[in-house]
Amino acid sequence: MTVSLKIAAAVAAAACATSAYAQPAGVETRQPITAYKPAFAGQTRAAEQKLGVAFQTTVVTQGLQYPWALAFLPDGKMLVTERRLGQLRVVAKDGTLTETPVAGVPAVFSGGQGGLLDVALDPNFKTNGLVYLSYAEPQADKTNNTAVARGRFVDGPTPKLEDMTVIYRQTPSLASPLHFGSRLVFARDGKLFVTQGERSIPAGQKQAQDLASGLGKIMRINPDGSTPKDNPFVGKAGAQPQIWSYGNRNVQAAALHPQTGELWEVEFGPQSGDELNVIRKGKDYGWPTISYGVNYGPAKTPITGGETQRPGMEQPLYYWDPVIAPSGMIFYTGGQFPAWKGSLLIAGKQPQGLPGGFITRLTMKGEKVAGEERLEIPGAAVNLRDIRQGPDGAVYVLKDGPAGQIIKLTPKG
Repeated sequence: MTVSLKIAAAVAAAACATSAYAQPAGVETRQPITAYKPAFAGQTRAAEQKLGVAFQTTVVTQGLQYPWALAFLPDGKMLVTERRLGQLRVVAKDGTLTETPVAGVPAVFSGGQGGLLDVALDPNFKTNGLVYLSYAEPQADKTNNTAVARGRFVDGPTPKLEDMTVIYRQTPSLASPLHFGSRLVFARDGKLFVTQGERSIPAGQKQAQDLASGLGKIMRINPDGSTPKDNPFVGKAGAQPQIWSYGNRNVQAAALHPQTGELWEVEFGPQSGDELNVIRKGKDYGWPTISYGVNYGPAKTPITGGETQRPGMEQPLYYWDPVIAPSGMIFYTGGQFPAWKGSLLIAGKQPQGLPGGFITRLTMKGEKVAGEERLEIPGAAVNLRDIRQGPDGAVYVLKDGPAGQIIKLTPKG
């Protein structure tokens, strides 16, 4: 549960990395990187739960270059972003890749983790044709930032986006190729959540706690980019009014809970400490003040003061040590895999020493992780960058890299 822990500072300090702690056994077979003690039982390394669901994988489309996100059009076609090239591609129902990229896409900064990122359809796409893109936006002074633009999609032999308009721009802009986020998730009320990063560099990390900065925040905006009047910091002096939550590190996985309609996310930790959170109005998720991770490198030095808990800061529902490199998530609600209904499926990266990529499947009981399973995707020995449930109830994942693919999971036999 992401509730603020009402504990004394002395108790918080006791959770530092220096405290010896024997991690419980679970699906994870690798040695933990840290000795942090979880705040409550079941917060990490839940019991392995194999449901025995047999599935087969089919390559729907290949020839994509560094695909990052996937969205299904009402007619069954797919829109796919190619991150490094800054291109939006149309994929037919049979997997055929339209030769001509979609015209009208904004210019992107494509260094490091930058490029063209998420793609989402307007809730009223059937009538207005609007498509939303998130991307790393270059600035004239060599800095860059996360941005969101929208335009009207026109399909055909030479597909295009008309009337593209930037509706949101993260500020400040920094000279960093890292931690742009960013997923686009429409809430049930039509508001748009924009997940972001804190740009990784020290100058950005410290701003994750600063309400005057857009770094390390999840934003909530209207579809035209204006600010909803019920956002938590509207009218607060010095605060950016689009902010919904803060203290977030780098969020590349987000989805609405199918029953509650709340926004859930899985965000990258540093070396260890990937987190599962429910994102609630005005809450502080702690980064970089508290973390279950450590700095990169063999020294494994603690983040900030090595704290994992502090009053007024939210605890993750669950965390991973070592990391799973989460980029894309869904709550499965389809009919092709009845045993997976209600499960949280998270696209991840190949753990060192394993032959393929994997999906992390979590069994949820309310806001508690009751079981974890790793679903290997044969041959996907790179990041699985996105995961979506198709209109047919199948599960689709994007294999990242210069020879990117759309891979479809269906029941075996």
